[in-house]
Amino acid sequence: MRANPSLGDLPLRPELAGEEPYGAPQLDVPVRLNVNENPYPPSVDVLADMAIATARLGKGVHRYPDREATALRAALAGYLNSQLEAAGLASAAVLGAEHIWAANGSNEVMLHLCQAFAGPSRRVLAFTPTYSMYPQYARDSHSRYLTAPRLADFTVDPLIARAAIATYRPSLAVIASPNNPTGTSTPLSSIRRILSDIEEIGVDTILVVDEAYQEFSRHPDNTALQLLGEYGNLVVVRTMSKAFAFAGGRVGYLAAAPAIVDACRIVRLPYHLSAQTQALAQVALAHADEMLSRVAELRETRDSMIERLSQLGLEVIDSDANFCLFGPFSDRHDVWQRLLDRGVLVREVGPEGFLRVCAGTPAETDAFVAAIAAVLEEL
Repeated sequence: MRANPSLGDLPLRPELAGEEPYGAPQLDVPVRLNVNENPYPPSVDVLADMAIATARLGKGVHRYPDREATALRAALAGYLNSQLEAAGLASAAVLGAEHIWAANGSNEVMLHLCQAFAGPSRRVLAFTPTYSMYPQYARDSHSRYLTAPRLADFTVDPLIARAAIATYRPSLAVIASPNNPTGTSTPLSSIRRILSDIEEIGVDTILVVDEAYQEFSRHPDNTALQLLGEYGNLVVVRTMSKAFAFAGGRVGYLAAAPAIVDACRIVRLPYHLSAQTQALAQVALAHADEMLSRVAELRETRDSMIERLSQLGLEVIDSDANFCLFGPFSDRHDVWQRLLDRGVLVREVGPEGFLRVCAGTPAETDAFVAAIAAVLEEL
């Protein structure tokens, strides 16, 4: 092989030929609204506590971190219990560290689930349109990725789900709620019906409800967390990247029966969460009220943005997340580029003809609305 081979010269796995690395554009522009981040950084007090926590780790940096992340998992369980209580679901607030698994973002959590329960000759089922990483998790774990359609309102129909599960008999079935990229929540009654149908069909399917954006929902009680005590094959995935304003910290987690957590422990790499990551996440959780203090404002910004885009004559998909999908455009890439030329970065993703924009600060949102209005005027 030559000294400087191209990708095509390498003995790459056949299914990776022609693939591109995943990732939204990371461009230095004034208004970045393309990756659904919380636009508000932690306060000075939180940053000070993070600095103290990091400094304390210095004298022990020659040692490996807690590979089980026990303290972090206990803190995450406490946070979820408090969320359930705040939503009037105190009877479901019985989660302990043994019910929680944490990893480098919900991406690694999902990969652990695929490594543990999917794999060669097994299937992963998702309901489209949905998060574009799901097929990659399946591909990277040598699993077969299959899809069933969502309804016109982008919810998951239990009847369609039952038929797909009965036909494909997947090891994992994934429902994002609120869904990315549409922002649509699937009612808890539908999740319960699908779990009951899995039991009735008699298939060994783990149902994963991806609630990465649940903190932004108008209905905090519409969470599958409250069903964990009834169904041992249910997994609820969350993240600290979005509402918690902790995207740079890279912490995602799941809540499930302890046996499912143990399955993830089998496939995880040793010491997969650094001591620094664990410490910073625990500081963020200790300041949960402050870290989440902008969530209500971001909900209002999202709702205002939906209204303002509708007033411009655009179709906007109603959203329970911190973003919304708008369009349709005959050439969405042209619209995306025209917005970028005005210093506004959105995401070219989802159903054909649509673009996705996340809620930013008031100034960022105003700049986006002004930019899209100017683009529509041009067109």
